Amino acid sequence: MNKSVLAMKDCDLAYGYKTVVTGLNGSVEAGEALALIGPNGSGKTTFLQAIIGIVRVSNGSLTMPKTVSIGYVPQQVDLDLTFPITARQVVAMGLSRQTGFFGLLKKSQKEAVESALNHVGLLDRADVRFGDLSGGQRQRILLARAIVARPTLILLDEPFNGLDEPNRKELLNIMKSAKEEGISFIVSTHDLVIADAICEKALLLAGRQVAFGPLRKVMTKENISLAYGGSMPAASAGLTLNQLANKDDSLNSSSNASSNASSNDSSNASLDSALGDESNAS
Repeated sequence: MNKSVLAMKDCDLAYGYKTVVTGLNGSVEAGEALALIGPNGSGKTTFLQAIIGIVRVSNGSLTMPKTVSIGYVPQQVDLDLTFPITARQVVAMGLSRQTGFFGLLKKSQKEAVESALNHVGLLDRADVRFGDLSGGQRQRILLARAIVARPTLILLDEPFNGLDEPNRKELLNIMKSAKEEGISFIVSTHDLVIADAICEKALLLAGRQVAFGPLRKVMTKENISLAYGGSMPAASAGLTLNQLANKDDSLNSSSNASSNASSNDSSNASLDSALGDESNAS
C-alpha cells in the first residue's frame, strides 16, 4: 500500500486572519497526481502556497511526512524573461539548498543537472539564455529544475497554459515517467483533457472543497454547477467540463443497466474520444 505524501483533515487556509479556503479533506499517495480544478480565485494557487508554507493553515491540519521533499513549478507569468541566465543555470537552481549561497556544484551535482536536462529532452539547449527559449521549452526547463533534486512531490501551477500540442504531449510524457519513479504531482489546471490524461484524483474548489476523489467521480454536473455557480467557464474549458460531466452520466447509466465488461469498455472509449475531439477543437 502506498504511503500518503500529503494529507488534509478539516483544513482551512488563511491570509493573515482572513480565511480564504475551507473544508479540505483528502490525501495524495506516492506516485499519484492530483488535479486542482475550479474557477479563477477559487483557491488553487492558495492551496499550492499552503503546501510550501507561504499561506497559513488556520484550522485543521495539512500534513506531510518529514521525508517528503517538494519541487515547485510556478506560472510562467511570474518569471522575468530578461534576466541573463542560461537554461543550465536555471536547472542548477533546483539544487540551491544543497549548494549553499555560492552555488558551487560538485561533480555529482553537475551530473544531476545534465541528467535532468536530458530527461526533459533539452540537453542541446542547456547554454541558451532562458528567456530565448520557447514557452514550451521554458516550461520543460522549469520542470527539470524541480526534478533535479529528486523530490517526492512536485507542484505545478497552470503548467500547460499557452503550450502547443507537441509541448503539451512532451510535458505529459515527462510527468508520466516521473510518476513511474514514485514522484507525486499536484497540478493546478483549467484543462480537463490534461487532468484526465495524468491525474488519478481531483480536488474541486470554490473557496471551499466542493469535492475530492477520483477525477471522473468528482467532475459531475452537480459538482461543476456548485463550483462554477451554475455558469460554465469560458471557451474550450467549459465545453470540456460539459463533455466530461455528460459522459460521466452516460458511464453511470451504462454501469447501472449492465455489468457487461465490453459495454463499459465502449463507454470509456466514447469518453476518451470526446475528450480527444475537444482537445483538437481547442
